[in-house]
Amino acid sequence: MEFHVKDLSLADEGLRLIEWAEMDMPVLRQIRERFAAEKPLKGVRIGACLHVTTETANLVRTLKEGGAEVYLCASNPLSTKDEVAAALVKHFEVPVFAIRGEDRDTYYKHIKAVLDAKPHITIDDGADLVSTLHKERPEQAAEIIGGTEETTTGVIRLRALATEGKLLYPIIAVNDALTKHLFDNRYGTGQSTIDGILRATNRLLAGSYFVVCGYGWCGKGLAMRARGMGARVIVTEVDPLKALEAVMDGYLVMPMDEAAKLGDFFVTVTGNKSVIRREHFLKMKDGAIVANSGHFDVEIDIPALRELAKSVRTIRPEVEEYTLQDGRKVYLLAQGRLVNLACAEGHPSAVMDMSFANQALSVEYLIKNRGKLKREVYPVPPEIDRMVARLKLSSMGIKIDELTPEQVRYLSSWEEGT
Repeated sequence: MEFHVKDLSLADEGLRLIEWAEMDMPVLRQIRERFAAEKPLKGVRIGACLHVTTETANLVRTLKEGGAEVYLCASNPLSTKDEVAAALVKHFEVPVFAIRGEDRDTYYKHIKAVLDAKPHITIDDGADLVSTLHKERPEQAAEIIGGTEETTTGVIRLRALATEGKLLYPIIAVNDALTKHLFDNRYGTGQSTIDGILRATNRLLAGSYFVVCGYGWCGKGLAMRARGMGARVIVTEVDPLKALEAVMDGYLVMPMDEAAKLGDFFVTVTGNKSVIRREHFLKMKDGAIVANSGHFDVEIDIPALRELAKSVRTIRPEVEEYTLQDGRKVYLLAQGRLVNLACAEGHPSAVMDMSFANQALSVEYLIKNRGKLKREVYPVPPEIDRMVARLKLSSMGIKIDELTPEQVRYLSSWEEGT
């Protein structure tokens, strides 16, 4: 079995961490038990480009129990937990190609190693696997049943591909499932981003100005958690509806040019590029801390920051100090990559339980509907979304009401009114 991980001697430590995460992933565990009995993925090769974390390991275990061969690489150079990668290789016989801190060439070499397995299904987080296949190996698409995409940024890229008529196989946008983005994006990103910032800096949030760039579901969760820590939260937006929602939620809303003068902490969560730029760095106060929790490291214009700096040094792990020409210092966390994974451990297992349950069930759906789907980006089927929600509630010991026959008739009729 081919693989490329840092150190197999880390495997036993990784196994313990995987087991710890599993305890808080009851939905995925129930799916894994069914998959083990039914083997709905038998004979299917799956190529996955995901954050190599303990939660991902439990998704991989579920897919393997379903009968699939799974090949895994990292979707971000700084998100890999080397002990987890080692455990997947040693204890679960999964070919893993991921090393924390790998350079760009190694990152894409690992993606191509997964594509070398000629997968029938792709699972992506950011669409780098799918994009590489489309750019460099389009002939492989003929063998692919379909794919899934985990994150907002990836869905944006894939919809653009579909709009141009260039998408070569159907994709399910797992990110858009209600049981994914309402929980994973909001509660997962909110908590884990704050966790990453605090681990990296050990700075006090209470009383600070905390600038959230983007008020999508990730931004909402982050703003909520920062306010809960006592920060004065500023939101920057380009969408008038989201900006209005942030105002109604009680946050200060202003252009980035104004926020740059006030902020103590800045976090980008937009899915776009150059959100914090040269002109903003020039207005920041001495000691400003800048981080990104969007998928790619393009949201902060790091080349511009380098050009403005007369010196750069690493002052703490994953904290780079950029000294500008006038002596002011700006601190960049995790090289502008995902701060919640580079400086902490990513989303808590409880929310990834729902996200990865959607992934596993969407893979099963693609196999059951092989040849029936067009080359488009599809939403997660509503029945899967509802099933995940029901299983999650059940695992929490929570029961809910059901519609009575009278209520069902009322909701389906137009005749009964006042």
